[in-house]
Amino acid sequence: MQPTLTDVAREAGVSAITVSRVLNSPDAVRPRTRIKVENAIDKLGYVRNMLAGSLASASSRVIAAIVPSLSNVVFIEVINGLQTEFERHGYQILLGNTDYDLERECQLVRTFLGWSPSALIITGLRHSDACQRLLQQWEGPIAEIMELGDAIGLNVGLDHIEAGRCMARHLLEKEHRRIVYVAAQIERDYRAGLRYEGHREVLQAAGLEAPLLDMNQLGQFETGARALDQILAQHPGASAIHFANDDLASGALLHANRQGIRVPQDIAIAGFNGLPIGQHVTPRLTTIVSPREAIGRMAAREIIVRLEGEHAPHSSHDVGFILRAGEST
Repeated sequence: MQPTLTDVAREAGVSAITVSRVLNSPDAVRPRTRIKVENAIDKLGYVRNMLAGSLASASSRVIAAIVPSLSNVVFIEVINGLQTEFERHGYQILLGNTDYDLERECQLVRTFLGWSPSALIITGLRHSDACQRLLQQWEGPIAEIMELGDAIGLNVGLDHIEAGRCMARHLLEKEHRRIVYVAAQIERDYRAGLRYEGHREVLQAAGLEAPLLDMNQLGQFETGARALDQILAQHPGASAIHFANDDLASGALLHANRQGIRVPQDIAIAGFNGLPIGQHVTPRLTTIVSPREAIGRMAAREIIVRLEGEHAPHSSHDVGFILRAGEST
């Protein structure tokens, strides 16, 4: 059952009026009291209902979707899949961007749920404790997407650990034995970390080291170029680089061409996501294709089933992935 404003007041040891003041005019409340109320809100998972009176029970035709980035084509394609299916059934999307920040994600969830959306789509399975409580207490349909695991509700995604294993096996089959994995802010982009787990597992099983280079800037072309320079300086014997995404890999490949470094003869380069640019660089990029729009479409279809009242248990859908071997490995 959703906690009420009275529940928050009781937990914080203050009046309901004080809680209301914290929500509406926080600067008018003493900091110590405000902190007590905010802690109670987080502990209980309270969501402020932004729809007053009779509107509170109205049926919303809005579905909230929260993604880590609105500049990354990966998530744009997911959103396109969601939007295509939802619009066919008369629903519109309310978008939120976390910038890979779990605290910002929690703030967005709290705000969106306060507007009583019909359903919620959220990227990933890792959330802050406060966000987890909000999601578990909300009674509407939830879909956690992009990865597989123990989900609160519906789960649509792919196995990132297995994707990492798949690329590592491919590089071993190409007789590479000194392979460096490159990520960018791996603590924030933790699905890249899952792929590294699979990569490391395969290499260690073959008796090989699995060095990791974690760049301090999220995956952009120039970050990939800098990563190539660092690997050539720090791992001069490396024969292959397994990049966490195609942006990094393409940046490194373009930089290699400018520097006269032969790919794959001098060093092999592989990526992840299957972005179009990988098929337009020379040599074509070896990558793993993630079915991004299919994830959006499937999540939307499963949500619609639940909104239309059909019985649908919590379920997990593995959309899989494809290894696309180019000439870069």
